[in-house]
Amino acid sequence: MANNENIWMERLSQMAKASSLVDSSLYAKYDVKRGLRDLSGKGVLAGLTQIGEVQAHTMGTDESIPGPGRLIYRGIDITEIVQGFLTENRKGFEETCYLLLFGELPNQTELERFERLLASKRNMPNDFVYDSILKLCSRDVMNGLMQSVSALYVFDDRADDTDIPNVLRQCLQLIAIFPLLIAYNYQAYAHNCYPNKSLVIHSAKPELGTAENFLHMLRDDSQYTQLEAQILDLALVLHAEHGGGNNSSFTTHVVSSSGTDTYSAIVAALGSLKGPRHGGANIKVVQMFEELKREVKDWEDNVQIEDYLLKLLNKEAFDHSGLIYGIGHAVYSVSDPRTLILRDQVQKLAHQKGLMDEYRLYEKVEHLAPEVISTKRTMYKGVSANLDFYSGFLYRLLEIPSQLFTPLFAMARIVGWSAHRIEELACEGKIIRPAYKSVAVRRHYEALGKRKN
Repeated sequence: MANNENIWMERLSQMAKASSLVDSSLYAKYDVKRGLRDLSGKGVLAGLTQIGEVQAHTMGTDESIPGPGRLIYRGIDITEIVQGFLTENRKGFEETCYLLLFGELPNQTELERFERLLASKRNMPNDFVYDSILKLCSRDVMNGLMQSVSALYVFDDRADDTDIPNVLRQCLQLIAIFPLLIAYNYQAYAHNCYPNKSLVIHSAKPELGTAENFLHMLRDDSQYTQLEAQILDLALVLHAEHGGGNNSSFTTHVVSSSGTDTYSAIVAALGSLKGPRHGGANIKVVQMFEELKREVKDWEDNVQIEDYLLKLLNKEAFDHSGLIYGIGHAVYSVSDPRTLILRDQVQKLAHQKGLMDEYRLYEKVEHLAPEVISTKRTMYKGVSANLDFYSGFLYRLLEIPSQLFTPLFAMARIVGWSAHRIEELACEGKIIRPAYKSVAVRRHYEALGKRKN
């Protein structure tokens, strides 16, 4: 009986897939921009924003010319922002939060007051950790995070109020407690999946910033070096925002345009980020490198590395997807500015941890992969290493479990999502509803008794 059920379900699955496939030639016929992008990688203009900007081209006399990528937060280049706080040897994530949310850099007094505000919000409802995290432990930390955010709706008396002051209150609360939600969901996951793992729940410390608090809550002994905290803080700054067109931020705009509540909008963004084509890509990079390190016997031999990269492209290695994870980006071509910034800091940590051989292997793949790709595929724009290429390696250096790679992305991007939600509500735009053309063959209804068995 069970076997018949499985056969029937398999048949239904095949029918569902067959009835969902659209002839790829029709996309060209009707000039459909799949993924809302054209062949050159340029996105379809779907909105306007003042929050973040991604640039990959400069304008020549008659055409745009691929150039080094730029990432701009509220009109300020990310390289200037990073240089600013690193030069002064201080953390930058809270300052970046303030800039993205309110449009201006805070002065010393405003920054200290904002940091105190976030610290005051790093608490959760009574029994929330036990009832909503420990009792309902998820086998995936991202799903656990979504579950926790959705549960917070129940504790908010003004959950459906979409006036800006209330939405800002909700967003600041989420930004403040995301490190707690992520750390606690992981501790619950680890305790349940690894029976010998002790369950350790550290409370947040008001004197610590976001990156420091996360390391304090994640590690059983709460110990971390200043370099570790500084580089994690930098990674959060680089992940905080990437324009309105990235999948999760666009999701935030789409869902917010319907007038729904903040918790639902953020859960939707989290669902988007979980996908391996978005926030989950850095895990794929690390997993790919684990296989590469086994297959390539001499890490200094470029030929061996190129052979493995060709196998990836030919779907003969790793997950047989035909992708070299961490290489290429929907917008950037010549370079991803976040990669350039992070790479130098990762080198410092790799040197401190005694893993420079592995760091040099990453560097080699970064330089060889675009050349290998160009021999196999038509290039409409250049390819380069994106932020995911080094961020997974960074998290490994920080001894952060792979189950937390995407949640860490969310811990930073909650700031960008919050800013985009407020922007969508402030502009009072129409509900976002793009057009889809039906290409189904027209036919008539057939009476039940006349249908084939």
